[in-house]
Amino acid sequence: MKIIIAFLIFGLVITFHELGHFLLAKRAGITVTEFSLGMGPRLLSFVRGGTRYSLKLLPIGGSCMMLGEDELSDDQGAFNNKNVWARISTIFAGPFFNFILAFLMALIMISIIGYDPARVTSVEENSPAAEAGLMPGDIITKFNGANITLSRDLWSKNYFDPITTTEPIAVQYERDGKKIETTITPELTKSYLLGFYYNADTTKAEITQISEDFPLYLAGLQVGDIITEINGVKINSGLELNEYIENNPLTEEKISLTYERNGENITVEVTPKAQESTKLGFAYNQGYEKTSVLGVFRYSFSEVRYWITSTVKSLGQLFTGKVGADDLGGPVRIVSEIGNAVETSKQYGFEMVVVNLLNWAILLSANLGVMNLLPIPALDGGRLLFLIIEAFRGKPINRDKEGFVHMIGFVLLMMLMVFVFFNDIRNIL
Repeated sequence: MKIIIAFLIFGLVITFHELGHFLLAKRAGITVTEFSLGMGPRLLSFVRGGTRYSLKLLPIGGSCMMLGEDELSDDQGAFNNKNVWARISTIFAGPFFNFILAFLMALIMISIIGYDPARVTSVEENSPAAEAGLMPGDIITKFNGANITLSRDLWSKNYFDPITTTEPIAVQYERDGKKIETTITPELTKSYLLGFYYNADTTKAEITQISEDFPLYLAGLQVGDIITEINGVKINSGLELNEYIENNPLTEEKISLTYERNGENITVEVTPKAQESTKLGFAYNQGYEKTSVLGVFRYSFSEVRYWITSTVKSLGQLFTGKVGADDLGGPVRIVSEIGNAVETSKQYGFEMVVVNLLNWAILLSANLGVMNLLPIPALDGGRLLFLIIEAFRGKPINRDKEGFVHMIGFVLLMMLMVFVFFNDIRNIL
């Protein structure tokens, strides 16, 4: 059932993308030879207005096949016989419809659970934040040059652009409807880390992410291992692990840690790794708050904007080498993660399952829109690049040369997909 749900989400996201191409092609008078829901063998089909409409076996996507898109044709309805702006709008409509779908999903999700403001929840005494005047209840609206609408904007800013100096940073926050500006001077601190992430909730303390060159990774622990004991103290959940670490801060002293893998308990000794970092001294909201009808629309735009910018920043890290190729995730990994999200949220009721699925639909739709706009041959962005050049030149680039470039791009994309597929299988195993 989890696999079927994941396929349905994939199918919705991809079909909506193809629907954008379809509607703009029809509007421009381009002949659409086939519009299909699903992939593989046809289950049902009929022809109307020169277009075959098909329902296919596998609910994992869709297609919009246009006459003369990849070959020369004398037909008046052929794609390449239409003016350049009609072709640009038809190609651009696919990614744009992904952003529309993401917005519609965000409307539903935020109507159910609300949005996540960057509301300060606690301020440490005598910390840089306390000296700057920050108080619980304040809502941060600007931080170190970035506009902050959601708490995840603040998280993203610190993740992609971490504070590494003790230079004062500008902060703007809202208190009782008033905007207040201040500066916070970060404090340099030393912390001791094991290098892993987990969910601090009532489920088992399962490692969800592990960092290379940190103690647990070097001791042989892996994603999926479940921590069951630290220094002789039994750990039954992520919440208990969180409480233990808060009450027993890590130092340079060795610790004994027991974890479970495939039903077997393994005990290792690890020494936390010292790492210098900057401290601001405040915590902020990670949950959701209800909002007005106007707020639902406003924060739905913010939700889509967040996922678009996060995708772009993540691609930037990939191209600059800050993220390795092994971190790439494809369909197999996504299906696995969606399944995990369904399984984890079931204990909180049907509503949270729906919210998690909506969140995945927003993420995937925004991601697909951004990826298709990249100027890579065979993708929409690659086709748009050729069309924009044609618009400025006043004449098209040689069709054979363009077709050759797209063919090479398609081959490279298929090679990438094979790599990602096997990388997904290896990571899951």
